[in-house]
Amino acid sequence: MDRLDRDLRMLRVEFERFFNRAPGVEYPDLERERSRIGAELRKLRNSKFQGVEIGFRLSTLESKYASYSELFRRRVRQIEEGVPFAGRRPGHAEAFDPGRGVVVAGAVEDATVAALYEGLHRRGGSGPRFDLESFRTYLERQLDTIRTKTGCDRVVFRIAEEDGKMKLKARPVREDR
Repeated sequence: MDRLDRDLRMLRVEFERFFNRAPGVEYPDLERERSRIGAELRKLRNSKFQGVEIGFRLSTLESKYASYSELFRRRVRQIEEGVPFAGRRPGHAEAFDPGRGVVVAGAVEDATVAALYEGLHRRGGSGPRFDLESFRTYLERQLDTIRTKTGCDRVVFRIAEEDGKMKLKARPVREDR
């Protein structure tokens, strides 16, 4: 169930990356991954398990899956009909340009993690050798370290090329007083 929970979180991030991608950028078919997770949930529901806790956790996962699936279907339908949705505003993609920098104030959002991770993949060719959740953890640690050292709440992360390799750069944003 832990793996399924992690897969659901990753699917949500992939959905956001899919809907916030630049025009003309090809993206893998998410329907196959969504179907795989749905099949695993059905298999677990039909299996014999004991305990109220397990049943409750499974119901929670099924509920997450249903809401993500419905959101995905609704957004796809809106795109097909030419109706804009809240996550697709003009200029929205530029807000998460990893080359120019992504400002983080408060918690690290899924869209920020996805944009920076994708920036490492797109610009660096082979991409990082770690998964998205590990990258999120790394970003959160870096953010905490910078905030502790500088006292700044806002931090800019960007992707830069150095010596032919893509690197993640971070700098605090000092508030003018």
